[in-house]
Amino acid sequence: MIAPAYKLEFFGDGFSLIIALLIGIAFGFFIERGGLGNSRKLAAQFYLKDLTVFKVMFTAIITAMLGIFWLGWLGILDVTLIYINPTYLVPQIVGGFIFGAGFVIGGLCPGTSCVALATGKIDGIFVLGGIFFGIFIFGETYHYFYNFLYSSAAGSITLPQVLGIPWGIMVFTVVMIALLGFIGAERIEERNAIKKQGEK
Repeated sequence: MIAPAYKLEFFGDGFSLIIALLIGIAFGFFIERGGLGNSRKLAAQFYLKDLTVFKVMFTAIITAMLGIFWLGWLGILDVTLIYINPTYLVPQIVGGFIFGAGFVIGGLCPGTSCVALATGKIDGIFVLGGIFFGIFIFGETYHYFYNFLYSSAAGSITLPQVLGIPWGIMVFTVVMIALLGFIGAERIEERNAIKKQGEK
């Protein structure tokens, strides 16, 4: 095994921060190149007018998933050393709704708001400002929500564990869902393009 390199102590904290910075810059670059620094494009996905966000993010998920699966299968990556966030079902569902509401209202998520800010978009400044304000308020009131935040704990679970199926089948299923999603997204966008031309 040669990965994960940090967990196996091939390098220390300082070098890991340099790698994180480079990955972050690359991530921001590709997010911008994909057009995801534009709040209008992000908001358009909720109206099924432009599904670029869905396609870009699902492509990233599939690429990472296949990379982890095959590197683990080849014995290059020790997948048991990859950290999995613990599941707290109810608070994470509530958090997902709050995050989704903020996404719809602001048109940007935390990552894309940073990209929008870096490219000089005013809405990026306001969304990021709202995020930091929310973090501050949450930090000051954290003790009121402590018991709720750690309720319904389920440990570090994965879909293969929950469904009782092998990792390979899970990976294959997600890839098939992604392909069907891409086909559906293309058809929806084509239909909207035809409808827009008809209105002209």
